[in-house]
Amino acid sequence: MKIAVDAMGGDFAPGEIVKGALQAAAEYELDIILVGDEKQVSAELGKCETGGLVRVVHAPEVIEMRDHPAVAVRRKKNSSIVRATQMVKEGEADAIVSAGSTGASMASALLSLGRIKGIDRPAISIVLPSENGATVLLDIGANVDCKPQNLLQFGVMGYLYSKKILGIGNPRVGLLSNGEEETKGNEVTLAAFPLLQNAEINFIGNVEGGDIFKGVADVLVCDGFVGNIILKAGEGLAEALFNIMKEEIAKSILAKMGSVMASAALKGFQRRIEYTEYGGAPLLGVNGVSVICHGRSTAKAIKNAVRVAKESIDNYLVDAIRDSIIAEKKEVDCTNAQGSG
Repeated sequence: MKIAVDAMGGDFAPGEIVKGALQAAAEYELDIILVGDEKQVSAELGKCETGGLVRVVHAPEVIEMRDHPAVAVRRKKNSSIVRATQMVKEGEADAIVSAGSTGASMASALLSLGRIKGIDRPAISIVLPSENGATVLLDIGANVDCKPQNLLQFGVMGYLYSKKILGIGNPRVGLLSNGEEETKGNEVTLAAFPLLQNAEINFIGNVEGGDIFKGVADVLVCDGFVGNIILKAGEGLAEALFNIMKEEIAKSILAKMGSVMASAALKGFQRRIEYTEYGGAPLLGVNGVSVICHGRSTAKAIKNAVRVAKESIDNYLVDAIRDSIIAEKKEVDCTNAQGSG
């Protein structure tokens, strides 16, 4: 298995990216292809012990965060994101992992890999910590405006991701809304409700914002505008809680002593809410495995993002989505034919 890693994407590139890629190569026994400026990447490789199979593919251009994604992808054909995605299209790699521009990753995947037939818009999914383990949230930013049919497709893809990658037998799918009742929501969620209800998934109805982290659903569906706000708010809250905790502990000797005694529990808490544990967010709905990472990804996050890519390949996630969409379309066509007869 070969994973192409965008070595130039992210706030800490190429150093942390190279470290994480090397850790993944050694731990998961993968062939890693580091795509980026050969001189810079090789210099970072020289600082590390190279475990596993790693090679460098030269890509001198970098798509910056300030660049317009679609324009930059077309103009900077020798950028690390574009070259790595192209390698997946041409069969030189089985997946791409990037902590670079989310917009560029998505634009490159759409142009090079294309959408799975029957998927109108791909969605970015993320695994959120919950009281019962983890919850898949999608979309988290690929589509700020959605149609009911898009939310239906997100539900199907999220269901399959939770089942195939997280190992949940029959994932519970919820639709994020401003109330549990079927009659609550805006025009899009109201129209999406019956579509999800009639789909071949375990749809449990509407889920309110206060239940996001309680584990009432294994998959939560929303448009990218809402999803991105939830994601950023959750990250900000977690960071604020840790800062407040540190300030309170520093106020007294007793608090410091208590924190030492509770260190194991605090570390466990941090692991459960830390985004680096979950690695990256798969772009679901494209004809290939593309994993998008946080811009602040450290080596640990990159290593786990490579793991996500590996699991997606091992479990034939793209094929599962393709087969499910085809089956759903056939069922709709048969229903329409019976109705017209």
